[in-house]
Amino acid sequence: MTAGSGAVTTAETTHIWRAVASATGPADRAAAEEGVRLAYRLAGLPEPETVVWADSPRAGAALVARLTAEGTAGRSVRDAVRTRPWATARRQLFGRLGSDGWAEHWALTGAQLWDGLVMLTERIRTGLIEDLAVTAVASDSATDTPVDEEAAAKAAAAAEQAVRLTLLDAVLGQHDAAWLAAFDGQESGEALVGIAAVARAAGWWWPYERTAVVCERPVALHLDEAGRLDQGDGPALAFPDGFALYAWRGMPVPAEFLDELTELTPRRIREEENAELRRVMLEHYGYDRYLKESDAAPVQRDERGVLWRLELEGDEPQVMVEVVNSTPEPDGTHRTYWLRVPPRTRTAREGVAWTFGLEEAEYAPMRQT
Repeated sequence: MTAGSGAVTTAETTHIWRAVASATGPADRAAAEEGVRLAYRLAGLPEPETVVWADSPRAGAALVARLTAEGTAGRSVRDAVRTRPWATARRQLFGRLGSDGWAEHWALTGAQLWDGLVMLTERIRTGLIEDLAVTAVASDSATDTPVDEEAAAKAAAAAEQAVRLTLLDAVLGQHDAAWLAAFDGQESGEALVGIAAVARAAGWWWPYERTAVVCERPVALHLDEAGRLDQGDGPALAFPDGFALYAWRGMPVPAEFLDELTELTPRRIREEENAELRRVMLEHYGYDRYLKESDAAPVQRDERGVLWRLELEGDEPQVMVEVVNSTPEPDGTHRTYWLRVPPRTRTAREGVAWTFGLEEAEYAPMRQT
């Protein structure tokens, strides 16, 4: 699958595909279109009559939905172009290397990229479903007719299901880098040369009998050291047409939320009702700074956390429990959460129990998470 001759080490191959996965900027459209046609030929299919470009996976999925509804694209050929060649390549390589050999080979190639790409592609899918399903429902309900909540819920579910089905036909292009790295340079990977060529040159794509829809790559991609989407002053992932995802250390946040981070105050943090967004605010502002500027003081600690109490003039006290998630993040760190609890709370354990709707005496978790 690698062009040219000469030995290429496993580490070099993985490095090359890591760069493919994170590539940004304009697609090489000529190379991508040739890769699409080659993928069809290797699958024993006629080349698509047309290759249509979209500026993002959102635009691509919307275009695919329209073409399939019109019946002009033909049936999906993803199984022939991507699924069956991959299964054959894996079976052949597994047969040659054996179970232990395959496990070692995968650990040195695809596994190096897998977790990060799964996080990224799942986040993109979620963003597409939220965006396209909401758009579809809004379009259908753009009338002065009173809203029937039950009908609206059914419409939303149907719209979401339609987007999910569209995404099942997608080939992930550059984001298929993990498994393409495992077959690069292997005899069993020859049938994947076309798919690999598209991945090196473009983003997601949809193969149908008569039409292939191919997407541009992102114009921006920002990840933290753990491979999670992360950007504090703009989109963490952005495409040419404006489709973008915003995140802080892997957690999705609204676009407008980031604008507030430079002007945070302890009061604004206290007023935020969403616990996840409040955690982001605290991380950005700094826990130590928040507590210092808020004149807060720890009043009690036990095995469940630390109880903090902040007296507020003209208002009830602000009482929070500082808890540490026992499940580590991908980078090995442990997230700290701040749980707002009733002013009457006297222990951290009582406060944590309250968040579960229990009295302190009733709270006996089998396992802390």
